[in-house]
Amino acid sequence: MMKAIVICSGGLDSVTLAYKMAHEHDLKGLISFDYGQRHKKETGFAQLCADRLKVPHKVVDITTIGALLTGSALTDDVDVPDGHYAEDTMKSTVVPNRNAIMLTIAFGAAAAQNCDCVATAVHGGDHFIYPDCRPDFINAFNTMQAHALDGYAKVELYAPFVHIPKDEIVRVGTALNVPYAETWSCYKGGENHCGRCGTCVERREAFYLAGEEDPTVYDDPDFWIKAREDYKNKQA
Repeated sequence: MMKAIVICSGGLDSVTLAYKMAHEHDLKGLISFDYGQRHKKETGFAQLCADRLKVPHKVVDITTIGALLTGSALTDDVDVPDGHYAEDTMKSTVVPNRNAIMLTIAFGAAAAQNCDCVATAVHGGDHFIYPDCRPDFINAFNTMQAHALDGYAKVELYAPFVHIPKDEIVRVGTALNVPYAETWSCYKGGENHCGRCGTCVERREAFYLAGEEDPTVYDDPDFWIKAREDYKNKQA
C-alpha cells in the first residue's frame, strides 16, 4: 500500500484518481496549483474532493511562474477554442512545461512527507495535445527524480490512467461512486460548463462512450455531437 499525494485539479480525471488512491492505497493529501489559469475555480472542486475524502488539500500559488509561460489560451488573452479535444486547434491550450513544473514541486513535498508516490491523472486521450502527458515523459521524469532524490528519498510517479481513454476513467469513477457533478473540466471557467471547449466536448463524449449518465450542466449540451462528427469526418 503506497503512501500517496495526488495532484488534483478538481477535474473529472484527477478526482477519480483521488478516489482510486483512497480506495487502494494510503492517500496522504491532494495538491493543486494556481498558475493564473482562467478556470481557477477548479481548485475549489479539488477542495470539495479533499473534504469528502477527509484528507489535507494544499493550493500552491505559482502565478509568478505562470506569468512567464505566455501564449496559452488558459493563461493569456487568447480565446479558448471550441471543438473536439483532439483537434490541432487545441494546441493553443498548452501551457509550456506546466506538468513538469507541478510534478517537481509535488515530488519535493512527497519526499518531505515520506510518501512513496505522486499520482497524476494524465490519460491516453491527452497524448494528442500535451507532450508532458505521454508515457515517454512519465518514464523520463521518474528517471530524473531518482537522480534528484538519490540517497534522500524514493518517490515514484504513478500514472495509472496513462494508457486508457477518458471513458474508461468514467467507468472506474462510477464504480467508486465519484460525484461527477462536483468536478470541473471547462477551460472557460464560467458559471456552468460551456459545452463547447475541447475539455467539455471530451467530458461529454466520455460519458456517452462509457454508457453512463452525465450529471454536468452545460450551456450548450448538444454541441459535442457536431464537434465529434466534424472531427471524425476530417479523419476519414
